Amino acid sequence: MSTTQTSKIEIIKAASTKINEVDFDNLSFGAVFTDHLFECDFKNGQWQNPVIKPYAPILMDPSSKVFHYGQAIFEGMKAYKDDNNDVWLFRPDENFNRFNKSALRMAMPEVPEAIFMDGLNELLKLDKDWIQRGNGASMYIRPFMIATGPGVIANPSDEYKFMILLSPAKAYYGGEVKVIIAEHFSRAANGGIGAAKAAGNYAAQFYPTNLANKDGFQQVIWTDDATHTKLEEAGTMNVFFRINDTLLTAPTSERILDGVTRKSLIAMAEKEGLKVDVRPVIVSELVEAAKNGSLKEIFGAGTAAVISVIKGFSYKDEYFEMAPIENSYASFLKEKLTSLQNKLSEDTFGWTVKVQ
Repeated sequence: MSTTQTSKIEIIKAASTKINEVDFDNLSFGAVFTDHLFECDFKNGQWQNPVIKPYAPILMDPSSKVFHYGQAIFEGMKAYKDDNNDVWLFRPDENFNRFNKSALRMAMPEVPEAIFMDGLNELLKLDKDWIQRGNGASMYIRPFMIATGPGVIANPSDEYKFMILLSPAKAYYGGEVKVIIAEHFSRAANGGIGAAKAAGNYAAQFYPTNLANKDGFQQVIWTDDATHTKLEEAGTMNVFFRINDTLLTAPTSERILDGVTRKSLIAMAEKEGLKVDVRPVIVSELVEAAKNGSLKEIFGAGTAAVISVIKGFSYKDEYFEMAPIENSYASFLKEKLTSLQNKLSEDTFGWTVKVQ
């Protein structure tokens, strides 16, 4: 094990690598992690010295406030390797800005850009060999922050730990995805933390999703908390609906996450001349479109899955199967986006950032 100092980041290299133990052709999403991680603590009102060190468990006080009051946020990002073995990030500024918006909403300290970006770049350079080439291959990046201050009094922590993990990835979802439209459960409420990427948002989804799984559905399309008439997100993704030749998606709000993939797809679709309508989408509108044949496609969009096609949906015990479609918007947009991310096509938007 060796120690060096780079850009004020201490780097402690692992004595050996685990890379030869990994079957990159058969990866389970988020289950395998690289040799190193990035870590920086917040104590005494300021951020401490950052370090990159070998991946290992962390020791925490049982009274750490993350365990008792749920102060925890995260981001999901990806890095890609091109044919020249250069590594590229996709819109990292969007993830950095959203991370700090989540931090503010959860009464947590903002992470300085130098710590977030420099730590990410140095970590990716150190574990560059773990990033595979080819369309569909990527490095999933998980920045997160948790409250580590001790004590069970109900107030914000005064100590936090910011970390970045790297996990080599292939496709997130496999096979057909069928969903059920929520009639009772909601992902988020007005005035709540739905627009923050807070850990608790995902924990609250598990129970209704488990119920859906028992009925043969992989995910839930969430509806608004007040009326359950507005379609909002699909599982852990933003969701798009194609009715005739118009692509519909709900506007972001206090309840809906401002997805990086979502806004990228909207921009690409508009540039390609596709009609995009960002507005509330009503459940009855979707059901009617399914019945009269004008509903052509439904797909989820997110960093992990990129685009996940939804084959059918259920509402009030009635199931609607989507007919196969040629030249689908989902396939077209996914090919455009992944080609850009993998540097197989020109990035006319300026979204890709080289790791160097």
